Amino acid sequence: MIGSALAGGVIGTLAMTTIIKAATEFGVTRMDLALLLGTVVTENRRKARALGYTFYFVLGAVFAEAYGAFFAIIGRSSWQLGALLGALHAVFIATVLVSVLLPVVHPRMATPDTAANDTTLIEPPGFLMLNYGRNTFLVTLAAHIVYGALVGLIVRV
Repeated sequence: MIGSALAGGVIGTLAMTTIIKAATEFGVTRMDLALLLGTVVTENRRKARALGYTFYFVLGAVFAEAYGAFFAIIGRSSWQLGALLGALHAVFIATVLVSVLLPVVHPRMATPDTAANDTTLIEPPGFLMLNYGRNTFLVTLAAHIVYGALVGLIVRV
């Protein structure tokens, strides 16, 4: 199962990254996940993007293993179950992770307590990531559903 979950994670992350990057390039959202993740460790924007994509793919593999563990617990996997997990994952990210937890731990993200003269690189996503555009949550939801569906399709229990 570990091998199939890893394969599902890589393929799912490729698809999810492609969806989100295409949505950004077409002006549907302003979200830049690689920059968001990479600026946790560096303020150099070019290095941050490279590191961010690396983190993103590692997280994609880790979450695929978690999805695989869930599938093993319930004794079956399917693209439908994966899509449902992906949707739940997206809702958690958009409501709790990026609006509550991330601003507390991200060293380069603005907060309500940030002074005007403080240097920040990243605007906080806000609830449902609305600060990055009205369609950002829908893009995130669609991308995570595709990710979950691919992981659910590929993971063998």
